[in-house]
Amino acid sequence: MVMPVPAVAGPGGAAPGSVGDVRRSNLALVLGAIAEFPRGTCPSRAQIAGATGLTKASVSSLVLDLLDAGIIREVGLNPQGRGRPGVGLELNPGRAVMGMEINVDYISAAVVDLAGSVLIREVKERDNRNSPDAPVLAALTVLAARVRSAAGEQGVEVLGGGLAVPGLVDPAAARVLTAPNLGWVDVHLDLDALLPETPLGVALFNEANAAALAELRYRPDGASDFLFVSGEVGVGGGIVIGSELFSGPEGHAGEVGHIVVDPDGSHCSCGGTGCLETVAGQDAIFAAAGLAPDAASRSASMSALLQALEARDPNAVSAVKQAGRCLGIALASTARVVNIQSAVLGGHFAVLEPWLRGPLLDSVQKYAPGKYAPEQVTVSAVGESGALLGAAGSVIRSLVEAPHRLHA
Repeated sequence: MVMPVPAVAGPGGAAPGSVGDVRRSNLALVLGAIAEFPRGTCPSRAQIAGATGLTKASVSSLVLDLLDAGIIREVGLNPQGRGRPGVGLELNPGRAVMGMEINVDYISAAVVDLAGSVLIREVKERDNRNSPDAPVLAALTVLAARVRSAAGEQGVEVLGGGLAVPGLVDPAAARVLTAPNLGWVDVHLDLDALLPETPLGVALFNEANAAALAELRYRPDGASDFLFVSGEVGVGGGIVIGSELFSGPEGHAGEVGHIVVDPDGSHCSCGGTGCLETVAGQDAIFAAAGLAPDAASRSASMSALLQALEARDPNAVSAVKQAGRCLGIALASTARVVNIQSAVLGGHFAVLEPWLRGPLLDSVQKYAPGKYAPEQVTVSAVGESGALLGAAGSVIRSLVEAPHRLHA
């Protein structure tokens, strides 16, 4: 099933009500119906006609367009009860999109097929703090080319991609408005250079919002309302209400990392004071635990922290407890404003959950009693791949909603 996420705007279509406009709408209707069938279930043209209300003749014509564009393929025969079996249809596994991520201490890329499965994923640890955008983009371009080439060797064509970054973004202008932990302010990104000569190009997303959308798609409990909190060097958040991302008037809602949890606390990279990030961000926890962050290897730093926690090192235990307590304050504050009653912990919050869960729940109960039942505070279903899956899933959704972009 395709992720139910907002589409990325495509090129303008025909005038509303025109024959071309109706056909484009029906192409999307048919492709969406095929995508909604469970993976491994390959509907026939007759079944698609029944699901969409279109005539069999119309469906057959539209399917030919989708086959010609390479978005779907025919597979075997699909028994339909009485009568001759029909030819099954499925999303073409030889077509995919690429999710990419720039974070403070790593870059990553993954090829995701049109059904949402990760085919190839590669992470490269890299210190991007206060680095100009050009060398970071150059490194990601090399990584994306390598992953794309590996997909090609498997017979998979990458149609386009999505890039997630830890900051406020203007997707229409391909611009990062501010990413404090990267040191970027009003930076225009040459997205086309990441995946040259792809028909769908590359779209830009906020990292936490992308990860929240991935949670929406992949959560086994099917939750439709939750707050996602991503713990990295920075702390990000995404709010999902009614199976839709709540992004606010300018697309910048959900900045949980900059909720004030200690008015007399430390200065934050955003320019404020006492933000959650200053206590519960990755580097803040390392520092409070007496561990110098290893710029060359985030995994080594986290391993050292986990070892210290297992050994019950008092500094490490205290640092994580304080992070959990302040995270609870932020969750309580958010619940009071948007009436969210479910929270999902991602990034290092998921890794550290056994140690921070107790103080987090105590804090939530103290500041917003009854808002979160303990079983409604869970860890991520997608782990470190969240931003990649969310960015890729949004691009897939845009294709499903406008398949004529490939057929044109």
